[in-house]
Order: sequence, then C-alpha cells, then structure tokens
Amino acid sequence: MKLLILIATGFFLASTLHAQIQLSASERDALGKKIWQNESSGTVSGLTSWNKGEDFPSLGIGHFIWYPVGKRGPFEESFPGLVEFLQSRGKQPPAFVVAALPKGCPWPNRAAFEAVRNGAEVTALRNFLAASVPEQTDFLIARFNRAAPKLIAAAPAGERSAIEKRLSAVGASSRGAFALVDYVNFKGEGFSLTERYKGEGWGLLQVLEAMTGKGDPVDDFSKASAAVLTRRVKNSPPERNEQKWLEGWTNRVGRY
Repeated sequence: MKLLILIATGFFLASTLHAQIQLSASERDALGKKIWQNESSGTVSGLTSWNKGEDFPSLGIGHFIWYPVGKRGPFEESFPGLVEFLQSRGKQPPAFVVAALPKGCPWPNRAAFEAVRNGAEVTALRNFLAASVPEQTDFLIARFNRAAPKLIAAAPAGERSAIEKRLSAVGASSRGAFALVDYVNFKGEGFSLTERYKGEGWGLLQVLEAMTGKGDPVDDFSKASAAVLTRRVKNSPPERNEQKWLEGWTNRVGRY
C-alpha cells in the first residue's frame, strides 16, 4: 500500500498552504480497516459503543463522539459532522439520528444506551455504520487534510521549521501517513484549548513538538506519541482514572 502526502513547493513557507493525502480506493479501504481494528478490533458490534467512565457514546470506525442532550465536554464532538458528511455522499442515516442531531445524542447515559443497544434503533444505526465504512474513512482523511496546513501556523514561531520537517518526514511513507491520520482521529489535532490538562495538550501538534527529529521518522513519531499520552495521564484529574487506558493507548501508537 502506498499513501502519498503531496506537499506544494514552499509548503510551510508560503502564505497558501496545501497538504493532502490522496489514496486509491484500495489504499483507502486498507487504511479504514486498520483504524477500525485499532478502535474496536474491526467488529460490527464495536461500531456502537459506550465505554465505561465516559460521558458519550463512541460511534463508527473512528469511535466518533456524540454528546447527550444538554451535555458537553472538553473533547471535540465529531459524530454530527460525520453524519453530515455521509449525507453529502448520499448515505441516509436512520430517521431517529437525523431527528436527534439538532439536539444531541438521545441516550442520556451509558446505562440507558446499554438497555437498548440490541434494540431496533441502535441496530439500525450499527447497520448504517457498517455499510458506510469507505465514506467514514474519507471523512477521517478529510479531517487530516484540513488540519495539516494549520499545524505550522498553530506552532510557536521558533518551532515552525522543525514541525514542517517532521510532518513532511513522517508523511513520506505509507506507514507514516497512516499514523498521522490515525492519531488525528484518535487524539485530535491539538488546537483546542479545552483539550488540555494543566495547560498541556495531547494532539498531533503536541506530538510533532515532542519529536526529536532523529532516527526513523515514524519510530520517532511513535515514541513521541507515547510520551505525550503518558504526560496527559499524569496531568489528568484523578477522578477520571485515565491510567486504566494508558497501556492500550501506548500499545496502539507503538504499532505505528
């Protein structure tokens, strides 16, 4: 599989920035399957999940967040955007999803979701998500493509040249391109000020900042990802008990 990042001349130095991952259908499908495997072991049942200790369900191959009615949190909500994207591609979600989107996730908590997870509505949603995996993958790639030109602008001025070189080096291989798309989906771009503990973020930008710039670029990215996630857990509120997730998180990025 060959994934390409096409970088315009003067990519991070020009006023107009362009970075795009462009894939064939088979390359896209392979990338989507790997992300689905990372999020829920590639299972259809895992397309509609509500993890213990979280305040929202995680839906689709990317475990896209959907906050319940009247609730919001520090993490970026991505499921409504996914649904809009799928509709633009001619995929029609279950009617109850369309009706709920303006208000929020119709299940108020995990217990309510678990009580109906095998009911008609959640089953219909799961079937819809299973039938739209290629388009969900396109959504993930589009998210990275939107974020890439903004990464340098968001970095401190003195670090922009180094960030440019690291992003380019990681994205130069198929392995690295997957790592970039997967990490943005997994932990975000790193732009949101609400996605911080003790003032420190854990998104793609923070990983690029934490890289050493030495050795194999993807190995460097993998190690920096693990360090940033370990820092997140260390800084996290004790009541969230994020330590329970750290092993799985570091195993995931360790496979990059």
